[in-house]
Amino acid sequence: MIEIKVPASSANIGPGFDSLGVAVGKYLTLRVKRSGKWRFTHTGPLVPPVRYYQDHYIYKVAIKIAKKYRIFLPPCDVEMHSEIPLARGLGSSASAIVAGIELVNQFGDLQLSTEEKLTLAVEIEGHPDNVSPALFGGLMVTVQIAGKTSYKQMPATRTDLILYIPDYELKTADARNVLPASLQMEEATTASAVSNVMLAALLSEDYSLAGEMMENDLFHERYRSELIADYTMIKQKAKQFGAYGTVISGAGPTMLSFVPQGSGDQIAHHMKSFLPDSEVTAVSLDLQGLQVYQPEQA
Repeated sequence: MIEIKVPASSANIGPGFDSLGVAVGKYLTLRVKRSGKWRFTHTGPLVPPVRYYQDHYIYKVAIKIAKKYRIFLPPCDVEMHSEIPLARGLGSSASAIVAGIELVNQFGDLQLSTEEKLTLAVEIEGHPDNVSPALFGGLMVTVQIAGKTSYKQMPATRTDLILYIPDYELKTADARNVLPASLQMEEATTASAVSNVMLAALLSEDYSLAGEMMENDLFHERYRSELIADYTMIKQKAKQFGAYGTVISGAGPTMLSFVPQGSGDQIAHHMKSFLPDSEVTAVSLDLQGLQVYQPEQA
C-alpha cells in the first residue's frame, strides 16, 4: 500500500490572473493497494459516494496515462479522503489529476520525472496555474508559450492564509463567462504593472504593498465579484482585522486572505461571526506539494 497526498491550490491571487497559484493546507489523500478488481471508496462528506469505478475522475486520469504509455495498470483498491470542496475555487480537479498521475506512476512503474508529471497534468487540466502548486507546493508563477510551460517557484511567504468557503458552488465556466474578451492596451498595461509590483513586493517581503496590489486587480475580480455573496464585506472586514489583502480563490466562490504570520486563527475567529453559513478557517501555505508515503511512513 502507498499513500498519495496532494494539496489544494488557489490560483490568480488577484492580478496574477491565470499565472500565479499557491498550494494551501487542505488535502486530497489516496490510500492505494493492488487488488483483484478496481474499487474506489470515499471517506468524508465533501465527495459523493462512488457508484461505478469507471466514472471516477481519478480512474479516468490514470487509465488515460496508462494508455498513453501503453502499459498495463493493475486493478487497485483506492480509499480516498478529501478536505477539498468541489466547485469552490480550490483546485479540486487539479489535485485529482496530480493524484491520478501519481497512481499510475507508482503502480505502472513509469518512473516519471517531476517535469513529465507537470507536462501530463497541464495536458489534462489545460492550464498550469493549479496543477503546478499541487505538484510542487508553495507559490508558483507559470506561463504557457507555444505549448511549453515555463514556471518558477517563489520563496515561501511569511504569512498565514485564511479561507472563506461558502456553502454554494460556482462553476468555472460561469465565472469565465462574465469576463470580457479583451482589455484596452492602456488598461492591460496597468493590470500587468500591478501584477509585477505584487510579485516584487512578495519577493521583498513587503506584504502590505503586496496586499494593496492584490486588491487592485483589473483582470477578473471586478467582473466576478457580482457572483460572490459578501465579496465586499469580506475584504473590508478582513482588512479591519489586519489582513494584508483578500482575493477570490481561483474562479471563486471561495475567497482567500493573506494575513500576518501567527495571526491566522485569531483573525479567522473574528471573521466567523460575519459568515455563519461559510467555513472560515486558517490554513498554512503548503510547501511540499505532492507527497508519496510507503506503508511504514503512512
